[in-house]
Amino acid sequence: MLAPFRGIRYARDRVSGIANVTSPPYDVISGGVLEHLRAADPHNVVRLILPGEDANASQAAASLLREWLSTGVLIRDRMPALYLYEQHDESSSWRQRGIIGLVGLGSPRAAGILPHEGVLPGLVADRRELMAATQANLEPIFLIYDGAQPRDPGCPSADVPGRTATEVIDAVAAERAPLVTIDTDDGVTHRLWRIGDPAEQAAITSDLCGRRALIADGHHRYAAYMDLQSQARASGRGAGPWDFGLAFLVDSSAYPPRLGAIHRVLPGLAPDRAAELAKGAFTVHDLPAGLDLPGAQQRLAEAGREGTAFLLAGGPGFWLLSHPDPVAAADSMPAGLSAPWRSLDAAVLQQLLLGRLWGIADSERDVLIYHDAGDAVRAVTSPPVNGTCPGTAVISNPVTFEAVIEIAALGERVPRKSTSFGPKPRTGLVLRTFGPNEEGPAGLISAHG
Repeated sequence: MLAPFRGIRYARDRVSGIANVTSPPYDVISGGVLEHLRAADPHNVVRLILPGEDANASQAAASLLREWLSTGVLIRDRMPALYLYEQHDESSSWRQRGIIGLVGLGSPRAAGILPHEGVLPGLVADRRELMAATQANLEPIFLIYDGAQPRDPGCPSADVPGRTATEVIDAVAAERAPLVTIDTDDGVTHRLWRIGDPAEQAAITSDLCGRRALIADGHHRYAAYMDLQSQARASGRGAGPWDFGLAFLVDSSAYPPRLGAIHRVLPGLAPDRAAELAKGAFTVHDLPAGLDLPGAQQRLAEAGREGTAFLLAGGPGFWLLSHPDPVAAADSMPAGLSAPWRSLDAAVLQQLLLGRLWGIADSERDVLIYHDAGDAVRAVTSPPVNGTCPGTAVISNPVTFEAVIEIAALGERVPRKSTSFGPKPRTGLVLRTFGPNEEGPAGLISAHG
């Protein structure tokens, strides 16, 4: 399931600071944050992961990556390794540790990697084009597995006693100094260790053999991994580096992830009109004037304990949508999907509210994604441009972890951008290239040995 690789990292003496050249994942970076990161250092990784939207952007990123490698801004480790990565917020006492390495690609059954969320073809194509041009995985996908569960008995090492992967990385963190330590503006300390000891690598891969991992973040990147593999196979290239992808794996039993909500903004849809149309299948309440966003979200959370609920924002106020009509909700659902899928807030949002009541198809152009509720509300409370309504924000409650696991186990996928697992790994601490002259990964152990 996991293999060492020759990681690529920033050379300390060639940049103004490692914190200044790293970034959040590409899909949570807004315009203002992007400009701040680009200004922090001319070698910030955002210049690779978000190179622009013109036709030659991916090729420009590839040229820049080659330049940074040839001039020593980026350096490649001499020997294959796994990498221990830790995020820690001392103020709130949470900590997350996991392992960065290469995972084998394949079907969920063969590879043991379970997607749980739908994807948009345009976003997959964007990431695939960037990976193909750069011949690189510039940021890892985020996987979680349950280290407390028994491993697949078909794995050769299932009955062999030994240290768990979490025990190995916890010992490394306690006994050794990290390669990199940085503090970011959000108060999080990030630390990275290199695990080059073959015995430690073997203990980690042995423990991971036979386990299933859920994609917590990176569905579009994982789909791009799979597309590149399919293209290579279709061209007759056989086995190669395209059979693996960069991933960050976390034991959810030792370091439980956070699961947050993702919100929508619908440009051009006036909020009072949205609320009026929603009355066709929801109970709609105008919330008191002067209520702030935290207060409105508290009302949303309370309503969510009784079932599906949403908060609409725009202009001066908020509207609470709750108690969707069960007949209308059932009639809006696609055939053949399970009851757990149909009961998801995200499914009700996509099928009943967006599709049936508002007549809006879920697309990158018509349904904008926001990970922060405040950003979504600010987007629709700004002054109109040329008399055009900024739109309506739809604020949601988080999906439960149990619901995600249940749906993934059924082989189904929640609507795209329904879950926000965190904390997400920092981009730029370690990269991976897979050009034609690269060495293959060492010691891969698949989900079934």
